[in-house]
Amino acid sequence: MTQTALITGATSGFGAAAARRFANAGWKVVATGRRAERLQALVDELGADKVHVAVFDVRDEAAMHAALDSLPDGFRDIDLLVNNAGLALGTKPAQDALLSDWRTMIETNVLALVNITHRLLPGLIERKGAIINIGSVAGSYPYPGGNAYGGTKAFVKQFSLGLRSDLHGTGVRVTDIEPGMAETEFTLVRTHGDQAASDKLYAGANPMTAEDIAEQIYYVATLPPHLNINRLEIMPVTQSFGGFQVRRD
Repeated sequence: MTQTALITGATSGFGAAAARRFANAGWKVVATGRRAERLQALVDELGADKVHVAVFDVRDEAAMHAALDSLPDGFRDIDLLVNNAGLALGTKPAQDALLSDWRTMIETNVLALVNITHRLLPGLIERKGAIINIGSVAGSYPYPGGNAYGGTKAFVKQFSLGLRSDLHGTGVRVTDIEPGMAETEFTLVRTHGDQAASDKLYAGANPMTAEDIAEQIYYVATLPPHLNINRLEIMPVTQSFGGFQVRRD
């Protein structure tokens, strides 16, 4: 029986790569995002029989409900929710950060994630489906400038564990995948379009790719139904842990 995955933030990065991975493996995919032209490119590439696009901003709860209410019959039964939509904004310390950036991260990484999860939970329980939340190593390890972004990803980690506890006995699996450095549009968005900053960050680092993470999402989703990966932290070999900061007089 063909399964259906709903992937938020499918216009680029992990989301677009995951949409391709699942569709090419025979799944049906509901791909959501704000940029209609990018979602349509996925349909053109993969086929309308495999990909249905739902154009909305995940922060817009009414638009989310409207889009899910209007899913065609062949895409209505969601077996897998991939909460991928998210972003980091700004690299400044908390005292210099923009409150508007903090609000956008919280609305996208936290509120939008819980809204769509709550909406789809009844169907996921009925179908004994799965939820894969895309967290970050920033939810476990603080770093200068991580402030609100790290806080939102710490929420994703704890929310995922809480879902696992609440969904005990339902057969629904829940996983928090926590990537480290991966070269996507992430840093370009975080720096408000500074391509030079993005290029400098990844230069010579051999970072992970969107396809690397998509493969892990697919791996987790296709495990036997009696297995659950609670949390999967993944970094490139070139990235590891730094020491504590010490200010000296």
